[in-house]
Amino acid sequence: MTSNRKPGQKAEAPQEPFKRVVAGCMRAMADARELEVTFAADRPSLMGSGDAAKARLPEPSRKMSPAEAAILRGHADSLALKLACHDANIHRKMMPQSQAARAVFEAVEQSRVESIGSKRMQGVAGNISAMLEDRYSRGTFADVSDKNDAPLEDAVAMIVREKVTGLPVPESAKKLVDLWRPIIEDRCGEELENLNDTLENQTAFGRSIHKLLQHLDMMDEGATDPNESGEEDGDSDPDANPEDSEGEGEQQQTGDAVEMDSAEDSDEEMEDGMMESEDAPAGEMPEDAEMGDADEASEAKRPPMHGGDGRHGPDYKAYVSKFDEIIQAEDLCEPEELERLRAYLDKQLSNLSSVVARLANRLQRKLMAQQNRAWDFDLEEGMLDPARLTRVIIDPFQALSFKQEKDTNFRDTVVTLLIDNSGSMRGRPITVAATCADILARTLERCGVKVEILGFTTRAWKGGQAREAWLQAGKPANPGRLNDLRHIVYKAADAPWRRARRNLGLMMREGLLKENIDGEAVDWAHKRLLARSEQRRILMVISDGAPVDDSTLSVNPGNYLERHLRYIIEEIETRSPVELIAIGIGHDVTRYYRRAVTIVDAEELGGAMTEKLAELFTDEVAGDFAATAAKSFGRARRRATA
Repeated sequence: MTSNRKPGQKAEAPQEPFKRVVAGCMRAMADARELEVTFAADRPSLMGSGDAAKARLPEPSRKMSPAEAAILRGHADSLALKLACHDANIHRKMMPQSQAARAVFEAVEQSRVESIGSKRMQGVAGNISAMLEDRYSRGTFADVSDKNDAPLEDAVAMIVREKVTGLPVPESAKKLVDLWRPIIEDRCGEELENLNDTLENQTAFGRSIHKLLQHLDMMDEGATDPNESGEEDGDSDPDANPEDSEGEGEQQQTGDAVEMDSAEDSDEEMEDGMMESEDAPAGEMPEDAEMGDADEASEAKRPPMHGGDGRHGPDYKAYVSKFDEIIQAEDLCEPEELERLRAYLDKQLSNLSSVVARLANRLQRKLMAQQNRAWDFDLEEGMLDPARLTRVIIDPFQALSFKQEKDTNFRDTVVTLLIDNSGSMRGRPITVAATCADILARTLERCGVKVEILGFTTRAWKGGQAREAWLQAGKPANPGRLNDLRHIVYKAADAPWRRARRNLGLMMREGLLKENIDGEAVDWAHKRLLARSEQRRILMVISDGAPVDDSTLSVNPGNYLERHLRYIIEEIETRSPVELIAIGIGHDVTRYYRRAVTIVDAEELGGAMTEKLAELFTDEVAGDFAATAAKSFGRARRRATA
C-alpha cells in the first residue's frame, strides 16, 4: 500500500482514520457541519447546540477491539442524536420541580433521543446497546438486590426504551430493572404503551412522562400546567400544535432566557445544550441533567429569603430517627469494588490532580514555614551562643550570650471536610470534590494537621422507611424531617491517609447520591470536632445548593430545612470554638455562612479549598505575631524603665 506521507512527516497513529470517520458520521447524523469533535481520556460530553456545538469522545486505544469500537460509536451516536432530536428550550420549560422527578425526566429524555435513532438505523441500535451494556457493567447493578441501591431513573429509562424500540434491557441492567418493573408497569402501564405514538414529538412525549411521574407519586397533577403550554412566552393556547412549539424553540430562546425565572439564574443556561454521556459509575447522567439538578438546588427549590429568621432550631425535629445511620465508607461497599471505583476516580481526574497538587504543595510550604523553629538571642540564661563568643574575646568584660528555642506558634490542628453527597453533585462536581479532599488530606497530614472527611446524604429518595412509618400512622400534620439520614465517614481524623485513600472512591458509586439535609449534617460534623482534643478545629463545608428533601418539604413549611440550617450555622459561628467555612459550587453560600466563597465551576474547587485554608492559617500567624510583638514591646519598655 502506497503511503501519501510527505518526507519528514510523522506517521499517523493507527486510530486516526477511525476517529475521522466517527467525527464525520456525527456531523452527518446531527446535521451540524461545523461540529467540533475531540477525543480525550475523559467522560464523553456535549456542549452547545447546532454548528457551534463541541463534542468530546473517549480516546480510542491503539489496538482497538470490535467491542471497544462499538462502544465508542455508541457514545458518538448518542451525542449526535441529542443534537438532532432534542430541543433544550422545550426540555428546560417542561422540567419538573422535584429533584427525583428531574432525574427521571432527564434519563427518559435521553432514552427518547437514543430510541429514535435505534428505530431508524439498525447499526445505531447495536452501537447504543453496546454502550449501555458497557455502562451498566461498570456499575454494581449485576448484583443489586435493594431498590435503595437501584436508581429509579435508570429503571424507567430502560423500560421506556424497551417499550418503544422492542430491544431487550442490557444484561447488566436486568436486575436493576426487575426490582422496579412490577411497580412501574402496575402504575404506569397505559402511559408506557402510548409512548411510541409521541416518540418524535418532544413536547407531547414530555407531557406523557409528566403523567407517568404523577402515577409514581413524584409529581403533583397541577404542577405541570404552567410549564407545558399556558405560560410559555405568553402563548395561552393549550391546543397549539406541539410540533410548532418545537420549531419555535430556538426563536424563543433569547426571550425565554430573560423571562424564565425572576430568581438568580445567572449561571443556569451558560451551557444550555450540554450533556454528558452515562459511561461512569458515579450516577452518570447527561450533563444538562447535572446542571439541571444544580440549578434546582440553587433556584427552583431554594426556599425564599426571610429577613428575620432568628433562631428556629427548637422547632425542628425528626419524625423518627431509628432508621438513620452513621456508617463507615468501607461498610457500604465490597473491597474489590472500592478499589475499582478508586481507580476510576484517579483516571477521571488525572489532569486536575496535578493542578490541585501544586496548590496543595504551596499550602504545605506555607504551613511548614509556620512550624520552623526560631531562637531568642542575647538572653542571660539558656544555651551558650557560640556565634557570639567573639564578643568575649574582643572585650573580656562583655557578658556571655545565651540563646533559647522559641515555642512554635503553630497550634495542634484538625480539619474536617464535610462534602455534600446529594444527587445534584452527580458527575463532575462530586468527582472533583473527592479528588480535592484526597489531595488536601494527604498534604495536611504531611504538615502534622489531622484531617477528617465526611459525607452526607439520605438512604432513599422520597422518604424511605421514615415516610413509610408516617403513612402507617395516618399522616399526622407537621411531622418534621421525613427521611432516613445517611452520614458517611470516609476518613476518620486519626486514620492515616494511606488506609482511607480508597474509601473516597465510594462517591463514584451509582445510587449513593440522593437528598441533602444540611442542618443535621453540619451539626453532626461539628459535634465530632467538639469531641477532639486539638487546640484548633476547622470545619469546611462543600455544597452545591440549599438543603432539599422532597419528602420533608412536601409536608412541612417550605423553608423548614433552610431555617434549621441557619440556626445550626449561627450556633457554631457565635458560640463554638470551631471555625466554620463553606465553599458553594454554583450556589451562593455567603447568605448562610459568614466566612464563605462561591465558585461557578467545580474545576475551581481545589484552588478555593487551598486558598481558604491558607487564609485561616495566615490569619492565625498574623494574630500570633501581633501578640508576640506586643509582649516584646512590653519587655523592652520595662528594661528601658529599669
